[in-house]
Amino acid sequence: MSSQKTLMVKTMAIGLVLTIVGLVCLGRLVCVQLVNGKEVALQAAENRTIKVTLKARRGKIMDTNGSILAQSVERYNIIGNPQLAQDFKPVTCTKQTAGECHQINGKPVGATGAAAVARLLAPILGMDATELGAMLAGSGQYVILKKDVTPSIKRKISKLNLGGIVYGELSNERVYSNGTLMGALLGGLDSDGKGAAGIEQMENKTLTGKDGYQVYQQGSGGVEIPGTMTESKDAVNGSDVTLTIDHDVQWYVEKVLKDSESKYHSAWGIAMVQDVQSGDVLALADSDEIEAGSDDAKLGVSRAVSETFEPGSIGKVFAMSGIVQSGLHKLEDKFTVPGTIVVDGQKYKDAVDHGNEQWTLAGILEQSSNVGMVMAGEKMSNEQRYEFISKFGIGQDTGLDLPGESSGVLHSSGSWDRRTRNTVLFGQGYTVNIMQLSNAVSVIANKGVKKPLRIIKSITDSEGHVHEQKAKGEAVRVIDESVASQMLNAMESAAEHYNTFVKVDGYRMAAKSGTAEVAGENGSLTSIISDYSTIIPADNPRFVITVVLKDPQGSYGGLTAGPVTAEIGEFLMQKYEVPASSPRTGAIPVTW
Repeated sequence: MSSQKTLMVKTMAIGLVLTIVGLVCLGRLVCVQLVNGKEVALQAAENRTIKVTLKARRGKIMDTNGSILAQSVERYNIIGNPQLAQDFKPVTCTKQTAGECHQINGKPVGATGAAAVARLLAPILGMDATELGAMLAGSGQYVILKKDVTPSIKRKISKLNLGGIVYGELSNERVYSNGTLMGALLGGLDSDGKGAAGIEQMENKTLTGKDGYQVYQQGSGGVEIPGTMTESKDAVNGSDVTLTIDHDVQWYVEKVLKDSESKYHSAWGIAMVQDVQSGDVLALADSDEIEAGSDDAKLGVSRAVSETFEPGSIGKVFAMSGIVQSGLHKLEDKFTVPGTIVVDGQKYKDAVDHGNEQWTLAGILEQSSNVGMVMAGEKMSNEQRYEFISKFGIGQDTGLDLPGESSGVLHSSGSWDRRTRNTVLFGQGYTVNIMQLSNAVSVIANKGVKKPLRIIKSITDSEGHVHEQKAKGEAVRVIDESVASQMLNAMESAAEHYNTFVKVDGYRMAAKSGTAEVAGENGSLTSIISDYSTIIPADNPRFVITVVLKDPQGSYGGLTAGPVTAEIGEFLMQKYEVPASSPRTGAIPVTW
């Protein structure tokens, strides 16, 4: 009886305990379902809710004919969820689990958690499994494992059956389709996708789009649960930028510059082709071979943009235009020009020794006489000299706004010493960039009017609307049309002076050569800048071509840079099917 009583007591005690446990569970269930049910459901939904960025595409950069120079292509950033990765357990491959299991080269993964995910991913991403494992072993639910993988890589990852543990976010990669063509001029992007140099930097705001987003709940497989999207905003792609640059012209100019490096053993070369009538830049090239988008392109500046130099005797065109415009001399005026001259205790000489020569003012330009320029400018005040040189755009902003561009140096006339006041008459004592120099010469080609330069032709927004871009600034008359016509005549004689070396069959050219000593590596005047600027055709100006070479063998601009402009000119005449020139008549005498 005693044992039966004891059993009964134990049974009742156990029953009581079970009843209490049941009541507690029931109470907890009631609390969860009825009292805190809404809060728990909200928390669960919150844990599943993610905000996914919809990346905007960066706009294209194109040449004047629509050829693509830079564009963004579809890429993916591979994202890992460390929290889910650390709970991951590979599924063994059997007949029942085929298509949903995990293995590496037909063998078990051999690990769990982040290490297992890393082993599966590493071969596809081309990364070290240990490195990946460390990234997935951190805290949180979001870590970028690798940027800008191709769609094919993203598809391979999707077949790993990793659900929401690893997935791809749409991104873009900048691709430059022409290698070194315009490499430094186009520039590149920084690690955040912003323009770091060149056109990419200058037009960054225009090219950059606005990212969108989607907010929705994500299922265990990493996909959107239908009907759970609560908020979204479409991405707006960046606008496309069309340049005035002609891809074909740019390619040819770069090729000719590289050839000239070999032919004349120059340290470097830069060149520009300008449309006279519009002010459009058709080519802006240098001989440096820099891949667009590379570190060199991102960290540097195109030499054609940044390099400044004394124009040398090309500057005689601007000073002489001022002399004629001011009525101080006519191009037919006669001068007896010695080989040297001393003014205010300063000695000036011509490049070639000679006795007294009987040249007209036009002949002084044709012979490129420094002494003749000093004589012709005798009655020209310092203020007048400065005025006309600056009117041609020397020392002034070109309006192109290219990153790294220098305006050169043209000091005020009040700061000139006894020598500088005369050297500016023949292109020394101030510096220019190639854009300024070309546009200054185009004043003569454009009947005395300086037109603003343009390198951005149009902007096409994300909806396809094309907005033509105007050049910065207004057209300004610098000299009278009659003066420009006379100067064009004199420049044609200067071009004929070199027609043994510089000519384009069937076409007349007006040109001026320049040679200037510049500081070398040791600071002394041991280097040479040789330049040449050509207006072609002279009888109906269409283009200005300017070429600048550093330390070429042959030194003089007419013998080195000149033939390079002729090669470019011949290409332009053929490409644009320019009618041949009429015979020259009415040349201003150069001697008397």
